[in-house]
Amino acid sequence: MQKEDIYPDSFTYVQVLKACTGLLELEIGRRIHRDVMESGSKSDIFVCNSLIDMYSKCGSLEDACKVFKNMPIPDVVCWSTMIMGYVKCGQGSKALQLFFQMQREDVQPDIITFVNVLSACTSSAALEEGRHIHAHVIRYGFEYDIFVGSCLVDMYNKCGSIEDAIEVFQTMSTRNVVSWSSMIVGYTDCNQGEKAVSLFSQMQLERVNPDRVTFMAVLNACASTEALEEGRCVHAQVIEKRYVSDVFVGSSLIDMYSKCGSLEDATQVFHSMPDCNTVSWNAMIGACVKNSQEEKALVLFQQMQREKVESDNTTYVYVLNACARLLELDFGTYTHMLISRSKYKSDFFVGSCLCEMYAHCGSIVDACRVFNNMPTQDLVSWSAILLGHSKLGEEKSALKLFKLMQQAGVAGDAVTFVSVLHVCASLAAIKEGRYVHLKVIQYGCESDVLVASSLIEMYSKCGRIDEAERVFNSMPILTLTAWNAMLDGYGIHGLGKQALRLCDEMGKQVQMDSATFVTLLSACSHTGFVDEGHCYFELMSPVFDVATTVGHYSCMVDLLGRGGYLDEAEDMINRMAHQPEIPIWMALLGACRVHGNVEMGERIALQVLELDPHNASCYVLLSNVYAAAGNWESRIKVQKLRKERHLHKEAGCTWIEVNGEVHRFFVADTEHPRIIEIQEELRKLSLQMKKAGYVPDKRFEIRDREEGGHSSCQHSERLAIAFGLISTPSGSQLHIFKNLRVCEDCHTASKYISRIAGRSLVVRDANRFHHFVDGICSCGDYW
Repeated sequence: MQKEDIYPDSFTYVQVLKACTGLLELEIGRRIHRDVMESGSKSDIFVCNSLIDMYSKCGSLEDACKVFKNMPIPDVVCWSTMIMGYVKCGQGSKALQLFFQMQREDVQPDIITFVNVLSACTSSAALEEGRHIHAHVIRYGFEYDIFVGSCLVDMYNKCGSIEDAIEVFQTMSTRNVVSWSSMIVGYTDCNQGEKAVSLFSQMQLERVNPDRVTFMAVLNACASTEALEEGRCVHAQVIEKRYVSDVFVGSSLIDMYSKCGSLEDATQVFHSMPDCNTVSWNAMIGACVKNSQEEKALVLFQQMQREKVESDNTTYVYVLNACARLLELDFGTYTHMLISRSKYKSDFFVGSCLCEMYAHCGSIVDACRVFNNMPTQDLVSWSAILLGHSKLGEEKSALKLFKLMQQAGVAGDAVTFVSVLHVCASLAAIKEGRYVHLKVIQYGCESDVLVASSLIEMYSKCGRIDEAERVFNSMPILTLTAWNAMLDGYGIHGLGKQALRLCDEMGKQVQMDSATFVTLLSACSHTGFVDEGHCYFELMSPVFDVATTVGHYSCMVDLLGRGGYLDEAEDMINRMAHQPEIPIWMALLGACRVHGNVEMGERIALQVLELDPHNASCYVLLSNVYAAAGNWESRIKVQKLRKERHLHKEAGCTWIEVNGEVHRFFVADTEHPRIIEIQEELRKLSLQMKKAGYVPDKRFEIRDREEGGHSSCQHSERLAIAFGLISTPSGSQLHIFKNLRVCEDCHTASKYISRIAGRSLVVRDANRFHHFVDGICSCGDYW
């Protein structure tokens, strides 16, 4: 047309700009804009409106604004188009500003204006603006318009005001499929799926034909309420209305069936779909992951690759989650390779899932590499890398990461706090635990039952049972998890009477579970309540409907063994319906050491070594059985055999926190900067203890000389106690933590030290807490 020197008019420009808009041809649109500027149509209202529309839809909002601002007097169509341009580009606040500017300039809005501007109100933050617009709708008499009414319903739903949406919906004189669908979506989004399904039924009674949006909305409602039968009824209507081939409706059907637990139906829908695109493949892979069929999810992903269906970020998120659950590091690495070749290599969510997958699979180096290469790290990625370090036993690194996370301004959530509090409990890191507690309060997570239960566990394992009680008593709702955490706290502190009282109260309020009885039986074991523990064990199945497990039998064997009922304990093991595991035999072997039963100890040790020939702890316990009985020849043979097989026992380590710094000690430690002062304090204590009547246990003196020439007064716990005495104010309580069981001689010495120094000593060993006060231990010498 231009080659033939035929000059286009306004109508031509409008049509060709519409073509550019449809094809998203921004550069051609700009060339036509230059032609417009050279022609006599640059002030034509229709051409200007088409230019604004073209630039907005092609993503060049800056050019659209220039056109709009250069118009001498824009009409309502131009205002409406510009408002929609802002909405399309995700700048809802500017769209709202433009609408209110339009009002100030006395430009009367029309139906299209209201439809456009209402779509800018998409969150609770815009609710008040939405209500102002609603007032303008009424002012201009559009409140009964079916399109404006439907947009008002949608706006109120998106802004979280379901009550306003219902009021508008009920006052509409005429309702179309859009208004019905919007209301169904609103009910579903605010967790009122039953009402959404009911409204869908009402819609059918009023003979309004559902469309694809309606079906997707009501299927989502069925999924959220796990309403399988209602979902099947909707499926029947999908077939009747011939939407079964619609890929989005089909994907919604797959999602509904998977969330209702019917993976078989979901699979049938998937295989019956004539065309499967990325959305439908994602729905099916996601269905497998949600129903714990991760292997099937990975098989589907491989099939998707073979059929050349393009994966998107949702695909990769599902596949990486499946790899994490299966600990499939190789498949996860393969998926990472595919991601690195795709346009999603910098995707925020995919990066977080990659980090989580590597962390779960134990490849912390790869997890850190992904984490450090992410442009920004979100809560999911921080939590994943933190949990990964924790699982690998790198608790100190996990705590450092948590502090870095706080410095980066990333707010923690319940999952993060539960993980880091568990780390603090493992390390007995009370200072860090209190810091985390402060953050829990700061971020408003103290009412979360799992976080509160983790706080109880942390304070209990850090030796602050009184603070654990405070958290427990402050909880508005006590769940089973909280009761169990408090019960466990009493158990490890040897507070058997409190544990039994708590259990009685607990039974009146919640249904006790298997974990409750493991904790309760363990508490009875630590305090010597043999009869009470045996009674609860017998009542478990008939009264509380809790099946006995290996864990319960292990606790009972420990309880009977500690109480001196060794034959009964062995008989219980032999009568077990389950195959006895190593921890059960080891519990009985430990009891043989306490009660000096060499014959049974040898028999039990053989049982353990048959199951695990390389169990170093078994050799150590058996040698202690011989030592307790004074059978040094046999002890030497066992020790020699252990060394010949290159089996090493864990080195004893004790630590104490003073002024926020953790000090660690090993047997006969000479590395501490204050070791001369520590040794002098031990020498003074030794003299005072002898005057008070302390006699070192010769059995342990002999044993220690055999294992390295160090007397028991050089054990790590005594070094830590001596350091605590010279480093803290007189009369203050000391908190000591040891990775192994406290030996009998150090236990006796600690009682003397508590009386001589006038100090309360709280010592946590591998099994429990000991509270030494004025020469008496809370365990009653029973541990």
